[in-house]
Amino acid sequence: MKLYTRRGDQGSTDLFGGTSTSKDSLRVVAYGAVDELNSCIGLAASACEDMQLSAIMRQIQSRLFEVGADLATPAAQPNGQSVQERIPRVELQQIQEVEQHIDALCDSLAPIRSFILPGGSELASRLHLARTVCRRAERQCVTLMHAESMGSEVIAYLNRLSDLLFALARKANQLAKCEDVPWIPQRGDP
Repeated sequence: MKLYTRRGDQGSTDLFGGTSTSKDSLRVVAYGAVDELNSCIGLAASACEDMQLSAIMRQIQSRLFEVGADLATPAAQPNGQSVQERIPRVELQQIQEVEQHIDALCDSLAPIRSFILPGGSELASRLHLARTVCRRAERQCVTLMHAESMGSEVIAYLNRLSDLLFALARKANQLAKCEDVPWIPQRGDP
């Protein structure tokens, strides 16, 4: 099988189930943002030397494939057929899994006393970048939700995932013995 198919050369792509849609449709934009997020997490994982954090990031990457499959599979197929049974859907269990990771990470972190600027160690900076891409993917899924049906738990999963990425960034700074950078409001001229 060749890597290229030429089917998308005119600006369309196929969703799971065979339905053709424009590459700029809300659904494709949403799962494209999730794919970009997955790549950002892969970039962060490549800078991670901690086994626990690496395992969490790899698990997230796997889950994001499920999110992408969920988004690429409309609940109702135009031909009346259902591909629902073959496609993993995001469920409450995945959201709870993320919450457990957040709680475990935050147990060992100092309480937050101010807003934190994205940065610190290289790994933390990469995780903060992934967090912002996650927020964009979440916003694009909200836009999709207003226009079409989609998996009911996807937005909650992405919302919680951005919190997990924040906690991972803070943990990365802690492991690197690098202080989180607090936001200090600047008033007046510098």
